[in-house]
Amino acid sequence: MGIRTGILLFVVLVIAALAALNWGTLATPTLMSLGFMQVTAPLGMIMLGLTVLLSILFIAYVIYLQSSVLLETRRHTKEMQVQRDLADKAEASRFTELRNFLEAQENTHMSRNAERHAALIARVEQLENTLAAHVGQLEDRLDRRAPVAVVPTTPVAPTVITPPAPPRF
Repeated sequence: MGIRTGILLFVVLVIAALAALNWGTLATPTLMSLGFMQVTAPLGMIMLGLTVLLSILFIAYVIYLQSSVLLETRRHTKEMQVQRDLADKAEASRFTELRNFLEAQENTHMSRNAERHAALIARVEQLENTLAAHVGQLEDRLDRRAPVAVVPTTPVAPTVITPPAPPRF
């Protein structure tokens, strides 16, 4: 129970206790002026009745305010849910766009790499052909030269050559 509710409950209990303790005084008829005429009635009962009527009106107003706040809160909650759903859809759309962009970039890189690989293979084949042509030319040059007789050599024992001694003076 909140402090405000406690204070209101205390005030209602005090009014009820005073009314119960002074019932005889409240119920005593007195001469009252209503402005345009005079009436004999119990002033305390009229004041107590007006207090009860005011309390009922106050409670009805509080209930009206609370119900309007609850309805407004529900409306805001629904709007927030709609906004969350829209944000989720937008985020999913951005993820889809990002995925498509990354796939396009990957395809572009793959095609570039394939082109570079094909160009490299073509260059290597060209270099192989050039090397084969050079080797063929060298073989032709060697074939055109006079045949040289090959003399078999016998193994010779290694000789040690010593350097001459420096002159003495």
